[in-house]
Amino acid sequence: MDAKLAVIGLGSIGSMALWQASRLTDSVVGFEAATPAHGRSAVGGDTRLFRMIYLGRPDYYPIIERSRGLWAELEAETGQEILTTTGGLSIGTSNGSYINSLLEATRVTGAEHYVLSREDMAERYPQHNLRPDDCAIYDPHAGVLRTDRAVSAAVAAAQANGATVLQNTPVDSITESEDGVVVTSGDRTWTFEKVIVASGGWSRRLMPDHLKAVTETHRIVLTWFVAQDGTQFSPENFPVFSRWYEDRSLYGAPAVDGVTVKASMDGPLSGRARATPDPDAVPRELTWEENEKVTEIVTEFFPGLTPTIVRSDAFPDLFTEDRHPLLGWLDENSRVYCATGFSGKGFKMATGYGHIAAHEALGKQTIEGLNFVRPDRFKTR
Repeated sequence: MDAKLAVIGLGSIGSMALWQASRLTDSVVGFEAATPAHGRSAVGGDTRLFRMIYLGRPDYYPIIERSRGLWAELEAETGQEILTTTGGLSIGTSNGSYINSLLEATRVTGAEHYVLSREDMAERYPQHNLRPDDCAIYDPHAGVLRTDRAVSAAVAAAQANGATVLQNTPVDSITESEDGVVVTSGDRTWTFEKVIVASGGWSRRLMPDHLKAVTETHRIVLTWFVAQDGTQFSPENFPVFSRWYEDRSLYGAPAVDGVTVKASMDGPLSGRARATPDPDAVPRELTWEENEKVTEIVTEFFPGLTPTIVRSDAFPDLFTEDRHPLLGWLDENSRVYCATGFSGKGFKMATGYGHIAAHEALGKQTIEGLNFVRPDRFKTR
């Protein structure tokens, strides 16, 4: 037996699972096909949004709460600034479905929030060009996560705790046996008591057929624009945001470099609905339609941004049929644990998901009420 636990894939979730596992045992090995935080993984794009107010099942809220505390622990352990609290704005039509759904979520979870009228927004955040019937929900605990820094810090912390990291070691197969799980890369093999599969868009290659049937690798497009006045869009003055109006949707982050603002489409026009079977061949260039649509929306929403895309990129992520993750054992007798399928919305909760995966894989207690993410929900289909 080479070690108690292997983590396959050291990206958004795998890096955090490795870090959390290293706090519980030094008998853990991380496999990375390239290098941690490499530019073609779902980690790419510099930043992600962290929000406590989440449009989705209230079951996610305990994971978000745990994640917030763990981001702070990772910062303290590594001396890196990873989560910058900027506050967060969710903008939409007053009494519209988006705002009402968010308010219902806060009622159920108790998440701290403030409702800002159009007049409040004009005074506090004039960067946004609002419609007459718009309002916003302000999340005081929201912020911007530095993705490359987070993953690199988690891997370094795990190594400091005694974890082994194998870079440039793509895993070809995993095979369960009576003695453990055999991991193969090229002509090398290792045997582990348990294995966590956390390789994002590349996870399908290691999955059983019933999970391959309900997952697809999708393409996530990100775009950046130049601020005409960088101070207006600095982290101190410009909260992370998400905005929905009919078929127009945009989310983004402040100019962490002092110049460029991330403003990317969400929803059906964003490219997230575009399946890309080969994660190694994700089209990086925007289509004409994507370019035109995001520029049109930015022109309307942000008069303080130059309406020309100065940077764009696209990254793979694994999406499930119901858009909830695969987090748990393949079945009750399996030694293989899935931590994948986060459907383009996993990074804000990456530390929480990593905590759950590492603790459960090593037989420890963690957050309860997770039946909605268990992989076996698809087994009877």
